[in-house]
Amino acid sequence: MAKDRPNARFHGRIEGDRPCEAPGCDAAGEFRAPPLEGPGRDGPPAFRWFCLDHVRAFNSSYNYFDGMSAEEIHHAQRPMAGWERETRAFARAGGGDHGPRWADFADPLDAIGARYRREVAPERRDGKPLSGQDRASLKVLGLAPDADRMALRKRYSELVRRYHPDRNGGDRSHEGMLQKVIAAYQQLRQAPAFA
Repeated sequence: MAKDRPNARFHGRIEGDRPCEAPGCDAAGEFRAPPLEGPGRDGPPAFRWFCLDHVRAFNSSYNYFDGMSAEEIHHAQRPMAGWERETRAFARAGGGDHGPRWADFADPLDAIGARYRREVAPERRDGKPLSGQDRASLKVLGLAPDADRMALRKRYSELVRRYHPDRNGGDRSHEGMLQKVIAAYQQLRQAPAFA
């Protein structure tokens, strides 16, 4: 819905039936400013409301450093100001985040639980480690974790023949899978487990 007034998209404008609190101003008070007095007994005092011109005047007269000595101003402007405060540790003893109490959650899609489940990495008989990328590439090629370099080459050749458009009468519908197979092979042939 388009507004009839200029500057309707100006950040901070809150429409309402409040008058501007500047003396002698008839405009609507659409911009809030903090009160001059501190918090009251029953909570924080209400905001003051000004028109655009008077809130700009209010903001330009504000000085954060008013009443501070030169040393206090220098201390407040240091690049590390505020970082010297101690913060509480979030990690528990034993390290890492612990899973939530499952009695408090309904997780039908296993969106939360997947993060905390520790899956045992498949081990190779030769003891060579597999990275997460290695396991993903083996899955693309349909190979077991214990596959050797010869099995890798053989499976790659088989899948390239299966998915290549030249072997499928020019059908390019399997091109995406062919690209995945090539990327997986290139990654695995340089992996330490297949060296």
